[in-house]
Amino acid sequence: MENKNTYIPSKFNALSKTDDGGVILYNSYTGAIVDFLPEEKEEVMTSLKRTGTSELNTEVKKALFDNGYLVPGHVDEKKRAQYLHQSMHRTDMLHLILMTTEQCNFRCTYCYETFARGKMTDETKSGVKALVKERASTLNNLHISWFGGEPLLELGIIEELSNTFMQEAKENKIDYSADIVTNGFFLTKEVFEKLLSWEVRQYMVTIDGVQAVHDSRRHMAGGQGTFERIVENLKAIRDVDGQFDMTIRVNFDEDNLRETGELIQFLKDYFADDKRFGLFFRPVGRWGGEHNDEIPTCTHITANKKIWEFTETAMDEGLSMSNMITGALMPTASVCYAAKPNAMVIGSDGQLYKCTTVLDEEVNHVGHIHADGTMDLDYDKIASWVMSGEETDSVCQSCFYRPVCQGNHCPWYRVVSGERPCPSEKKNIKKVLNLVWRNSLQKETV
Repeated sequence: MENKNTYIPSKFNALSKTDDGGVILYNSYTGAIVDFLPEEKEEVMTSLKRTGTSELNTEVKKALFDNGYLVPGHVDEKKRAQYLHQSMHRTDMLHLILMTTEQCNFRCTYCYETFARGKMTDETKSGVKALVKERASTLNNLHISWFGGEPLLELGIIEELSNTFMQEAKENKIDYSADIVTNGFFLTKEVFEKLLSWEVRQYMVTIDGVQAVHDSRRHMAGGQGTFERIVENLKAIRDVDGQFDMTIRVNFDEDNLRETGELIQFLKDYFADDKRFGLFFRPVGRWGGEHNDEIPTCTHITANKKIWEFTETAMDEGLSMSNMITGALMPTASVCYAAKPNAMVIGSDGQLYKCTTVLDEEVNHVGHIHADGTMDLDYDKIASWVMSGEETDSVCQSCFYRPVCQGNHCPWYRVVSGERPCPSEKKNIKKVLNLVWRNSLQKETV
């Protein structure tokens, strides 16, 4: 005979409200986000009381169980979370962040890079190809992130390596995907179509304000403006058929905070009708670089508030939220790649890093790749990146968001500040869930 109260609420639940009086539930272990109608709300809330429920005798209760909001009373969710953490050590997955060049045609006022090295050497290219070929027979998933400098300065390298990766993926039945972070200056319609043919489906391009604001912050090395060219490229990309995710990132600090609303109005006229384009607002930080001490950064409180204020304003104007936000709510998705054992940054000269931001820090110099694909690795340094989160932080271990970020949303932030690197999504989960719900409604109407 079953014990009473067999099903209890998960420790990984979060709850928000829909605008029409319903309820939105989220579980960070399953990644499920489900909205329940206003007339279902009372049953949902009753079922999620600490005492739980003894049987799954209604459709609502079955939905709560199927999505992980209710769990059997005997389940040890702490062990579930520990097992999930171990899954990040899977050897059948490989994520390479490749710097095709460490040069850039821009000189953004808040950039942390020094542009000390040029394009990827032949030895490094050979090493990357050999590494993937050697690992291919054991991989189920290969993801490539194209990075720089400005990666599109070396489009030929992206083509050459992509052809190798796609061939290996085809021969070995590997799930292959790629993304790129680019300033957008060279992202013409022709270049974009080539990138799509090389399976690059996720894009991030930054626009920091309307023309005068953007050009004062993200200008060419010679000082010339870049806004007009970037916008023309994005407008041309709208005409390309096919599925892709274009994240328009807006970096803000005290200098452009007040003009961001004007940018939202501008972008609405061109991208509100295309859900492949989504906005992503993030604060500028002091990450190093020539002008580091002069950057007018926002306080953490202001930054956290403005991220979601701007996102909501953009959605009110019919623009979409970047898919990166919903994606970041999935299990392990907010763990920084630097903290993942199966991810590595490869510099243009073959230097191996864990993080793309602090390139000159000695602890970030974790090895070197040779032309034959072999890697000299400093495992002590690597351990300092991948073993600094929930393993040693008891507060992270008991957090509802643990499965998503595992205390390692930004391992470097923890090192330099001594504080927990909690993602903004966690700190504002009620607002975020409401925005995710609203964003899904907008997409349904298209």
